[in-house]
Order: sequence, then C-alpha cells, then structure tokens
Amino acid sequence: MKTLFLQAPSFDGFDGGAGSRYQAKREIKSFWYPTWLAQPAALVPGSRLLDAPVEELSVEESLKIATEYELVIIHTSTPSFPTDAKFAELLKARQPKILIGMVGAKVAVDPADSLTASPAIDFVAREEFDYACKEIAEGRPFEDVTGISYKLADGSVQHNPPRAMIENMDDLPFVAPVYKRDLKIDRYFIGYLKHPYMSIYTGRGCRSKCTFCLWPQTVGGHRYRVRSAANVIAEAKWIKENMPEVKELMFDDDTFTDSSNLERVHEIARGLHALGWTWSCNAKANVPYESLKIMKENGLRLLLVGYESGDDQILHNIKKGLRTDIARRFTEDCRKLGIQIHGTFILGLPGETKETITKTIEFAKEINPHTVQVSLAAPYPGTQMYKQAVENGWLEPNQDVNLVNDKGIQLALISYPHLSKEDIFHGIETFYRSFYFRPSKIWEIVKEMLGSWEMTKRRLREGVEFFRFLRAHES
Repeated sequence: MKTLFLQAPSFDGFDGGAGSRYQAKREIKSFWYPTWLAQPAALVPGSRLLDAPVEELSVEESLKIATEYELVIIHTSTPSFPTDAKFAELLKARQPKILIGMVGAKVAVDPADSLTASPAIDFVAREEFDYACKEIAEGRPFEDVTGISYKLADGSVQHNPPRAMIENMDDLPFVAPVYKRDLKIDRYFIGYLKHPYMSIYTGRGCRSKCTFCLWPQTVGGHRYRVRSAANVIAEAKWIKENMPEVKELMFDDDTFTDSSNLERVHEIARGLHALGWTWSCNAKANVPYESLKIMKENGLRLLLVGYESGDDQILHNIKKGLRTDIARRFTEDCRKLGIQIHGTFILGLPGETKETITKTIEFAKEINPHTVQVSLAAPYPGTQMYKQAVENGWLEPNQDVNLVNDKGIQLALISYPHLSKEDIFHGIETFYRSFYFRPSKIWEIVKEMLGSWEMTKRRLREGVEFFRFLRAHES
C-alpha cells in the first residue's frame, strides 16, 4: 500500500523531543527528528515521512497530502492524542477508504481505549512497531500481524499476541537516507546542539529504572539492545558523504554511555574521530573519567545529562540509581576535560517540598552545567510514577490527558498535601531566573556570543523566545 508516516499538525512550537518523552512547547523553540517514524519508513519502499509541525503545515495542507495515500500511520502521545484523533477523523471523512493506524507509547499502554476513542482509528501498534507497520503496508491481514490491536466488524477490539523485541538491531536499515529524502534538516534545531545537527539511535532500551521515564517502561524495555559499532560508524560515514552540511551527530539512546556498553562507546568514538565528526549524546552522571577522556579526545562535544534533582532522597524515590556526590564528581571531570553539559531537571517528583526545590536550584548553580532544561513531573500513563500518583491521590481523576494546555505549555498535574501544583508550576520560572540571571552565567553566554556571529544571532533569537516562555509561564 502507498504509505505515509505522519507527525500530525500541532500547536506552534510543539517539541516531540527525546523519543517523544516531553510533548510540550519548550522554553526555546526546538525540534527533534521523528526517528521512531523514520525507522519503519525505511522498511517500507516508496513510503513518505511527513513532519507537519516542523514543516509548519496547516491541517488543510496536511489533509491534502494525506488523502493521496492508502495507509497513514500517525505517531501520537498522551498530550497530542486528542488532536491527532481529530485529524484522523477529518482525514477519514475526506477519504473513507483510507486505512489509519497509530503508534507510540500512548496507544501501546492503552490500545483498547485509544481505538474506541475515535471511529477513524483502524488499528494501533503496540511494543516495537517497525515490522508491524511493514507487514500492514505489504497488505498482510490484520489477524496475521503480531503486536497490533484493531477493531472487528462488530466494533469490538481484537488484541493480537505481542510482538517479540528486535534482537539484532543491525537488521534495521539506516534512518539517515529517509531524513535526506523527506525532511528539511535545516528546520531541526536544538539550543545546545550545532546547527544543522542530526540525531540517530544506536540502540533501544535502558537498564535504568527511573519511575518517571516513559519510553523504557512502555515500548523500548529495560534491556539495552544495541547496533554494532561497525554499523553505527557505517551510518555516520553515509551521513558525512551524503549530507555534508550536518555539523554534529546526536546519539539519542536513553543512555548511550551505559556502563555495560563502554568498550563499544570507545570503538564508536574512535570511528567517528576518524571520519572527522563532532558528536554529542545522552549520558548518566556516572561515566568514569577514563571513558570521558577517550570520548572527548575522539570528537565528543556535549553530554545531555538528566540530573533531575539535587536531593538524594528524591533520587532514591524515583530509582535514579545515582547520588548527588557522584553527579558532582562526574560534572567536575567533564569541566576538566572541556566537555559541555546540558543538564535536565524535574520539579514535582515524589518527595518534593519547597525546601527541596530550593536545594535543587542551588545544586544546579553549584555544578553549573552550560545550559539547563527544567520540566514538571509528568505522570505519563504506563509509568510507575503514574501508578504511584493515582494510588496516592496525587493526581486528580481524568487529568492524564491534559499534560499541556491549548498553547502547548506543560501543566503541573501532581500535587501533594504539603506542596500545591501551583507552587511546583511556578518553581520553573524561579529555577530559570535563579540559574540564568547570575552575572557569571550572563558573562559566560556573552563570551560564547562574542566568539561567533552565528551564535550571537542564535542566542538573541533564543533569548526572545525564553522571555516569552517565562511570561507565558507566569500567566
């Protein structure tokens, strides 16, 4: 079947970042690559990947494109599902014979309710959906496709047996050729990455057990299944030869530097260095100095690090598997080696108080990553934190779909007897102001701007967006 893989139109500035972990309008407009759709698109000959938010396509423009296809597969999420389902209904009304499926963590954990929420959705794919999409595109009957749920003629829902996890990740084709064919890569930008950048996965799954983290608990699993170093280097070589405008590679694995994987990381780093790459990756704040040194010597520029909190009890509560003293030492090692850090923090995690919010802000200022991102604790269905929130009464009934408002601003849904969701929500702007409005940090950013006219233009644009974000957050 003629197949379209679609990120449906959404609010301006929608960021389906980090494997769609945070579907919200960020403090600075940014876009991650739709890797999870690009992967099955690479398996289906003649298919197209359309990222409507990045292309700034309207609903009408997107509908005109989608009606040209026989099969449309939409990536959805808990916050975007209502608008995605509405788009599916508009598309089905215009082209009744079109087959519409949805993929993503939302439908993976709640397939029955997702299907019955809209008559326009014909099937949803659970677990890893790459080969399920391929088989449906080939015309295989629904009953023969594992890992999907679909509607029967009488309106009831049929759940096929689960699909086995992909074990040989090298069997999956490269996503970079799909990016080149279908995407305008200059429109993908992240404040802390060089532009244009490109993000790819070198494996799936994460051995960490963080209670809030969506993807490992819903689709990717807790076993880290990886591509071989040779396979990763081969894709990096293809990008270098076919997309020379790309200035940086970002490895978006949940934890690229998993301790069981460091020799492979070293091998990949050396291969990237031989190709002349600058690169960045996600990392846990416990990578040994020796590994950091090898990575830095072989092209590593920046690490995206989830610190989450500056309070050890909160880190224990969320099963982070990390202490603040280890994070401090790791951060100092990175500083000695000249590795930049983009640090991410979360407010409102179990155990949060006004005092721990202040403690986390002071911790962030002390370790001083180059840039930070502060999010609200988001109780995504399918995560242990969602289960805790419901069981303990931290989450009001029927709020699970309202993780963002109609403008895409993330909402604080969790509240505690001792800490209101309003206090947590406004902790975001307090955090940002405390961290960035320091003379030392302002001078650090100014020095960075003085070194490059391109960086000056970029930081000025981001500064305007940042102040708009703060004003929107205050209101």
